[in-house]
Amino acid sequence: MANMQLLKQNLQDLGYEVAHFATGAEAADYLDSKIDGKTVAFGGSLTLKQMGLCEKLDTHNKVIWHWREADPMDAQCCEVYLSSVNGAAETGELINIDGTCNRVAGTLFGHETVYLVIGSNKVAPDYESALWRARNVAGPLNARRLNKDTPCAKGEDIKCYNCKSPDRICRALTVFWSVPKGSRYEIVLVDEELGL
Repeated sequence: MANMQLLKQNLQDLGYEVAHFATGAEAADYLDSKIDGKTVAFGGSLTLKQMGLCEKLDTHNKVIWHWREADPMDAQCCEVYLSSVNGAAETGELINIDGTCNRVAGTLFGHETVYLVIGSNKVAPDYESALWRARNVAGPLNARRLNKDTPCAKGEDIKCYNCKSPDRICRALTVFWSVPKGSRYEIVLVDEELGL
């Protein structure tokens, strides 16, 4: 079971603002109340989709989501960026793996505020476990969801095969060791399983 209180404390010690909620619905209401009249971009995230956050924010913000928009580059110019992570260590490291890399690029630089929403299923005890989760759980499950022609999507075992497939979705890895400079970062923890 994820120790969300330990993760919260470690993230705060690293300089992040942190909000913590019991449910995704509470977290969505919180973000809806905080983000108003902004240009908002969404990274590819089942977590955010499950929360219905895009629909909430779309009523009083200009929302760009590459799952709806033709050009994912539009997201790079928004004031606010929202995403999730593929793995979070209770020690504070936040890990993402990406294929096109628009999502990881959006979390790294150029926005006034970045929000990362993390469900309890994404949390592992330490960096090595969080990295393992990102590579061997989130990556293969996303490849299967997207019907990719990769060993992790087609094989019986859900794991990373470190393949060379043209359909590979794990092409870049980012690790936040501490809060980046230049933008405001807020981590939203949720005591529910969200996303893959």
